[in-house]
Amino acid sequence: MENKKGLVLVYTGNGKGKTTAALGLALRAVGHDEKVYIIQFMKGNEKYGEVQAVRKYLPNAELVQKGLDKFVKKGKPLEEDLKLAKEGIDLAKDVISSGEYDLVILDEINVAVDYGLIKEEDVLDLISIKPEHVTLVLTGRYAPEKILEAADMVSEVREIKHHYKQGIKAQPGIEY
Repeated sequence: MENKKGLVLVYTGNGKGKTTAALGLALRAVGHDEKVYIIQFMKGNEKYGEVQAVRKYLPNAELVQKGLDKFVKKGKPLEEDLKLAKEGIDLAKDVISSGEYDLVILDEINVAVDYGLIKEEDVLDLISIKPEHVTLVLTGRYAPEKILEAADMVSEVREIKHHYKQGIKAQPGIEY
């Protein structure tokens, strides 16, 4: 889109809906014939609904997962977790700097920083190389203060009530 101002958007907080909000932006961007690239950090399950939907219904969007199909142990990441996170950062650098995409979503990158898989400085570097027209979305709990300061928009999703605490397990189409 001509003369578009790219932004840095952060979705953080302990509530549910950060990835969902980012994916809503992807849907909106594709609706405007924009190109979207999504990198999911710390996620490696091809059966997630968003992975299937992006591949099936959003031809102008690409989604790559850079994580294993299991939880990362905070303070005890596996070598493979660290390797995949580095691959994700390197890929993000290439995708962002190419200027080929209008919207780049780095899903769960804030958690990857908090868990020590990625350095905060690496994320700040991604923000600094972002071309003027590219919008960059960073999701995940625990967004560091410097990243919040560098952002144009920050939304904090706060949990008030969650069905999980009532014993309702994760459901397809809702949690994944």
